[in-house]
Amino acid sequence: MGRWLLLEDLKGLDDAALLLLRLVVGSFLAWGVWDNITSAEHMATFVAFLTKFGFPAPHMMAPLSVGVQFACGAAFVMGLLTRWAGLLCAVNFLVAIVMVDHTLGVRGSFASACLVVIGLYLAAHGPGRFALDPLLSRRLG
Repeated sequence: MGRWLLLEDLKGLDDAALLLLRLVVGSFLAWGVWDNITSAEHMATFVAFLTKFGFPAPHMMAPLSVGVQFACGAAFVMGLLTRWAGLLCAVNFLVAIVMVDHTLGVRGSFASACLVVIGLYLAAHGPGRFALDPLLSRRLG
């Protein structure tokens, strides 16, 4: 009765659930900045946005943030250097909360807060079995 009540049999799906989490979040992160990568106009709009919110060196910070977000997304999808990507994702979206989203209240900060937590979870837990990190780990010894 206890196994059923606690759904303990679902534990066998943890690697598949991690894969799904990584694919969904990673794809969203990459998709979210693709317009900035492919359009100078969109990047200029992002630079103006960062300027409005008082970011230092917005002309450098905009492409850095876009690059970090895209790299984290790609890393999550592949399960490659996942712990590093998780830390970078958490820092990137913590900065977003501190500099911008806090002005939007709890609801407005929720998406960024979720990405901080997901980043920290992946940094602490790793990508699971269905990833490139385990292959890299075996290769590096």
